[in-house]
Amino acid sequence: MPPRAKACPECGADEKTGWSEEAAVSTLGLPEEHFDYNEFVEREFSPRQSIVRGIRWYYWLAAIILVLVLLGLLRFH
Repeated sequence: MPPRAKACPECGADEKTGWSEEAAVSTLGLPEEHFDYNEFVEREFSPRQSIVRGIRWYYWLAAIILVLVLLGLLRFH
């Protein structure tokens, strides 16, 4: 809804009349008629095998270079 709108620009609903009969519900994100609740629960809440990955090698290389630069700066300071 645009700020200060008196009615919905899509369906014409306002604070006095409520929702019009022609209101579009296809963009509301509601589940479809053939929604399978059990499949949804299985997909969303089943234990997944998490893949734990370590820090990539180039981050280690950057950290080592940074430490060496800092040690070099401390040595000459």
